[in-house]
Amino acid sequence: MKKLCILLFLPLLGLYTFAQNNAVIDKEKLYDFYQTQRYAEAAQYLKTIYGEDATDFKGVTQMGYCFLMAGNYAEAEKYYVKAYKQQPQNLPILFSLASINSRRGNNDKAKTYYKEIIKIDSNNFNVYKQLANLYPIPTDSLRLLYLQKANKLNPLEGDIAYDLAESYQRLKNNSLAYKTLDVAINADSGNLILQRAKLPVANALKKYDEVIKSGEKLLKDGADGNVLKDVAMAYYYTKRYQKTIDLLKLLESLGMQNESTLYYTTLSYRQLKDYKTAGIYAKKTIDEGISPNTSNYYDLLGLIYNENNQLNLATAAYKKGLQFKANPSIYYHLGILYDFKYKDKKNALIYYGQYLKNKPDAERDAEEIKYTKARIGQLNQGD
Repeated sequence: MKKLCILLFLPLLGLYTFAQNNAVIDKEKLYDFYQTQRYAEAAQYLKTIYGEDATDFKGVTQMGYCFLMAGNYAEAEKYYVKAYKQQPQNLPILFSLASINSRRGNNDKAKTYYKEIIKIDSNNFNVYKQLANLYPIPTDSLRLLYLQKANKLNPLEGDIAYDLAESYQRLKNNSLAYKTLDVAINADSGNLILQRAKLPVANALKKYDEVIKSGEKLLKDGADGNVLKDVAMAYYYTKRYQKTIDLLKLLESLGMQNESTLYYTTLSYRQLKDYKTAGIYAKKTIDEGISPNTSNYYDLLGLIYNENNQLNLATAAYKKGLQFKANPSIYYHLGILYDFKYKDKKNALIYYGQYLKNKPDAERDAEEIKYTKARIGQLNQGD
């Protein structure tokens, strides 16, 4: 009887399996998942239809799509790879696999899939655009190559024109950068991003009147820092120094000044023979150009020389650091150097005193402060 039950169950199991493999998808249910963007649920639903180990091309591409839209890239790749094995020249499958690997940071695999697309369709604008993005350094020769190919296919596309112009600019080829941007801007005169990108290129080509005309229009849409600087430079090179000052001081009021802008403010005041203000800005330029950590770097250099018994170099490095900032740490190390290496108690006391006078951090430097006070007492008693 038991054997008979098993024999009866086997054909039923076969019928059940057949039914599962040929199950009809509830299109309304799937459509509802898509409409409400419940892609993870849609993928799980499709799994119940096609099975965990599905090989049906339509099924695996549907599941790959759903997992991709749900952000489950590992599962999406698994199903798209199955589809790829069946149709290795299917462009949508190749694009999906390339995109998935790019999102997961597997750039080498993404490049491989994109290059396979090129073999099939060498005039595919999007694949060159995506490939260029996988080479983030503007001066990379392959990035330049793919941007050039994309730009040749569609010279009016703004993103590619911008990126290609940036690469040309970094490579000091301002003429090509200008031409690339000019073509795209002529097709889309309202693209302010491209117009802003063109200003420094035009400045480099000494098209100062163009920079001023275009830049002043852009400034009506807001005080963009780069535009202010570019227009100010154009005014400077056309010897309109007060205009230069007005724009660079506006930049300063926005807290967007840097060493370069302060330098040209200084030069402009000098040209106007306002030497007092020029002097003030010259000092600002110097301060801006010096890192607040410079004295720390010289302190570190001094320690390295000291530890290597290069005492003269250590002393010079410490004192050089003090030219940039009265650094308590440097005074402490000079005190130690004169105390124990030079056996010069007089200078040791001077630097120990300067260390305490410059208020080292009471909590962080507690041990050094305690030691310094004790050592000053010992040296004074010795005298």
